[in-house]
Amino acid sequence: MRDFALELEERKQAGLYRTRRHVAGPQRPSLIADGKLLLSFCSNDYLGLANNPANIEALRNALPETGLGGAASHLICGHHDAHHQLELRLAEFTGRSSALFFSTGYMANMGVISALAGRGDTIFSDRLNHASIIDGCILSRARVRRYAHGDVAALEAMLAETSGHKLVVTDGVFSMDGDIAPLAELARVCRAHDALLVVDDAHGIGVLGPEGRGSVAELGLSEDEVPVLIGTLGKAVGTSGAFVAGPSMLMDYLVQKARTYIYTTAMPPALAMATISSLDVIERDQGRRDHVLGLVSRFRCEASAMGYELMPSRTPIQPIMIGDNHDALALSQALEERGLLVSAIRPPTVPVGEARLRVTFSAAHSQEDLDCLLRALSQCRDLVQKTDVAI
Repeated sequence: MRDFALELEERKQAGLYRTRRHVAGPQRPSLIADGKLLLSFCSNDYLGLANNPANIEALRNALPETGLGGAASHLICGHHDAHHQLELRLAEFTGRSSALFFSTGYMANMGVISALAGRGDTIFSDRLNHASIIDGCILSRARVRRYAHGDVAALEAMLAETSGHKLVVTDGVFSMDGDIAPLAELARVCRAHDALLVVDDAHGIGVLGPEGRGSVAELGLSEDEVPVLIGTLGKAVGTSGAFVAGPSMLMDYLVQKARTYIYTTAMPPALAMATISSLDVIERDQGRRDHVLGLVSRFRCEASAMGYELMPSRTPIQPIMIGDNHDALALSQALEERGLLVSAIRPPTVPVGEARLRVTFSAAHSQEDLDCLLRALSQCRDLVQKTDVAI
C-alpha cells in the first residue's frame, strides 16, 4: 500500500504542506481568519463586490421567486429562467452571440476543452496555464503540445507542422504571474493556421477593458478572432459560477457534449440574479477599476524601491518573487504576525524555484490599507536572508 503518511511528511519537509484557514464573516479586506483579525491581500475579489449590498439585496429578493437549490441538471428541469436571463446578460456583456452558465470555472474549462477536442486532435497550451486548463486537456484525450509561456513564434511553428483539428488554449491574465497573454498575436496565428482559440479570462473580466469587459475586449477582439471566451464569476464579479461565450452553434454543441455541464446540478438560480446585479455595477462603476489600479501603481513603485522583485504585471495580481519555499513561507508568516494575510504560493502551483508571495488588491482596499502593507514589507525585508533579491 502507498505510504500516504510518508508523502505528507515529505511535503512538510520540502515546505510544500498546505493548510486551510477558517474564515468567519463576509469576504472583505478586514478578515477573521483562524480567529484573528487580519488585513487580507490574497483574495480574488478585485472589485470588492463579494460583499456588495446591492448584490446581496438582489439575492435576497430573488429567493422567494426562485427558491434555494437548483434541484436538477440543466438538461432535466434545473435550467431556471434566472439562468437564462444571466446567459443573455453575459452574451451582451462580452459582445458574443450566446453564453452558457457553468457551476465553477474549473468545470467550465474541463467541460469546454474536453468537448471541443478529442482523440486524433491536437491542443496547444501555454506552459503557465491554470490547472483546470491542464486537466481539461488531459480529459480530452487529445494530443497536448505545450508552448513556452507567451511565445507566439514557437506556437506558430508548432501549428504549421500539425495537421487535423487544432485548438489553442490560454489564460487571458495568468493567475500566478499577473501578466496578460499576447491575445492579438495569438488570434492572428490561429486564424492563419485554422486553429480554434479558447481564452480563459477569469482574472481579466471585471478589471480590464472598456466597462470591465476583460482582456479580450481591451484589444477589441471580436467573436471571429476569439471564438471561445471563458470567464469565472467568483473573482471580480464577486458571486459564483462561470460561463463560456461565443457563437450560438458552439454553445449548442457544448450543451450536447460538455460533461461538466450535462452531469451536474444547476447552480442556485438566485445566485444568477445576484450576478446580473453585479454585472450592472461593473458596467457603470469605473471608479472601482480606477481605484484598484491606482493602488497597484503605487504598490509597484514603493515595493520596488524597497528592493522586492516584482513580476511584470499591471493587474491586481502582484507577485513578489522569492524563490525558496521556506523563505516564502517565512515572509508570509512575518507579515501575518504584523496583522496581514498574504499567501505564499509554492510548487506545483508555480514552477520549482519560483515560490512567491501573491499580493492581490481589491477596490475595497483603502490607501491606509496599502500603507499598512508597505510598512510591514519594509519591516520584514531583512527577515528573509536567502532570497535572490538584493536591496
